[in-house]
Formats: sequence, C-alpha cells, structure tokens
Amino acid sequence: MLAATRSDTTHARDALSKLCQTYWPPLYAYVRRRGCSPEDAQDLTQGFFAHLLEHKAVATVNRDKGRFRSFLLASMNHFLSDEWDKARAQKRGGGKVISLDTQSSESWLSWQPSETLTPEKAFELRWAITLLEQVYRQLEEEHRRQGKSPLFDALRTTLAGPGNSAPYAELALQLGMNEGAVKVAVHRLRQRYRALLRETIAATVGSEGEVEEEMRDLLRIVARG
Repeated sequence: MLAATRSDTTHARDALSKLCQTYWPPLYAYVRRRGCSPEDAQDLTQGFFAHLLEHKAVATVNRDKGRFRSFLLASMNHFLSDEWDKARAQKRGGGKVISLDTQSSESWLSWQPSETLTPEKAFELRWAITLLEQVYRQLEEEHRRQGKSPLFDALRTTLAGPGNSAPYAELALQLGMNEGAVKVAVHRLRQRYRALLRETIAATVGSEGEVEEEMRDLLRIVARG
C-alpha cells in the first residue's frame, strides 16, 4: 500500500485515502489524550493529514527503516510541536481532507480509563482495534460478493475464539450443515481472517520479520486492552 502512494495515479490516491481513513482514529485518540478538546483534536488531525498530503510525506517513507505507525506517531509529534498554534487558530471546519467520525471515537474514548490510558497507549490500542475492524469488514465484504453472507453472519462470532460463539452443533442446525462441515468452515474463516490481517500489516512494514512483530504487538495490545 505504501509503494502505491508513490505515484500520482488514481490507484495511488485511493491507496493514500485508505491509509488516511485507517490511521486517523489512533491519531485522533492520541491528540485527545494529550488534553485537546474534541474540536481542537479534529482540527489538528485534519491539519496533520493535510500536511502529509501537501508535502507527499507518505511517499518518502522508507519501509526498511521501521513501522509505518511509528512514522505516523513521530510525524504527528513533530507536527504538533511546529503547527499546534497555527492549526488551532484555523477556522473551525476548514481544510477538511478526510471524513472523521468523531462521534464513534468520542464514544470509544469515554469508555477508556483516563488514569491509565496514556496518549501513547491510546494510539496503540486504537490502532489495533481499527486494524482488526478493517480486516473484519474486508472479510465480510468478501463473503457478500461470494453470496455467502448467511454463512459469515452465522460464524462471525467464532473469530473471537473458543467460548465466544454458539456450539458447533447449534451452528450446524442453523446452517443446515453437519457438524464436521461447520468445523471446516470455521477453520477456513479463521485462516482467511489471519491471512487478511497479515496482508494488511505487511503493507506498512519493511520485512516478514516485522510482520510477525506487528502481529505479536497487536495481540499484546488487545489483550492488555
């Protein structure tokens, strides 16, 4: 995905737009946890992405020198130190470059313990959740295109692991399948979910080893919650 942003084609603009939509929630959470109001956090997040787009900073990222999320957080800190007052002084609602669903972000933040969730931890946790949600939606869309929405709807709770869904016998009855076929379908669903997650992570790091590190980090961050 990062490589695709280095040209000026429609595909490159779409890839860049996807990156912005994927990473604004963790950056917004980070700025809010630094003490900004929702209005200021929205302005600063918009200003940050406008800055990235204007200077085509994403196209200069060297994937061999670290993770994309680390680059973004460092870039945001640099932006805040240089542009804080300027961005806060801009007219409210001006310079919108991406769509920010701040209502859902504020709802998420309201459930987080303010005394323990530092700005850095807020960024990490929101990154992990956003990534998992993006992969989930991609998997759901794949099943919709294949005409398998009923199968996905019945089995999606199994993605959370054992003990988080109905027993296989109950799912088999619901789907009109035998229990063995349900077990195979669940296995394939989990395999595909993990494959999509790896593909998504691989697009923002520089090596296979870093993919494994990011996968471990993601599991650690979600478990820590």
